[in-house]
Amino acid sequence: MSHTTVERQAAEFGHVAHVPVHFDDLDAMGLLHNARYAVLLERALTPYWAERGVVFRGDVHAAPDVFHAVREFTITYQAPVTGVGTVAVHFWLERFGTSSAQYAFEFRSVDGATVHARGTRSIVRLDPATLRPTAWTEVGRAIATTLLRPTPASA
Repeated sequence: MSHTTVERQAAEFGHVAHVPVHFDDLDAMGLLHNARYAVLLERALTPYWAERGVVFRGDVHAAPDVFHAVREFTITYQAPVTGVGTVAVHFWLERFGTSSAQYAFEFRSVDGATVHARGTRSIVRLDPATLRPTAWTEVGRAIATTLLRPTPASA
C-alpha cells in the first residue's frame, strides 16, 4: 500500500472515501485483519451520510434512517492490504427498496490500481419500537439516489 498522498479517485457512480488503516487494524503478519474490512466500510459510509444530515447523535427518532441492521455481509479478498496507511473504499447502492438496501463495495489502493477486496452489504431499516422492517424516510431516499449505480438502460 502506498503511503504517499494521492488525489481522491473520482467514481463514475457511488462514492470513494479514503479511510486510514491503523496499526491495531493489522493482524500478526502485518496485513489488514479480515474482520476489519467491515469496520472500515462503516467508517467510509458513516461520514457520507453524516455530511448529508443523517447522523446518529443518541436519538433514533432524530435520524430514523440510521436505525438499521446488517442482514448480510459478503466479501472476497483479492490482494492483502499491507501495513498502515490509507485505503480507498468505493461504495454504491445496487438496490434501494422500501425498507432494505444493498451496497456493493471495493477496497482499492489509493491510486486505484489494486483491488484488495470486493463485496456486498445488505441492510434493513427497522422501526425502533417493534424492531420490524419499516420504510426509509423521504430524506433517506433522496440521499440514496446519489449512490445508486446506473442501470444499463439509464446509463
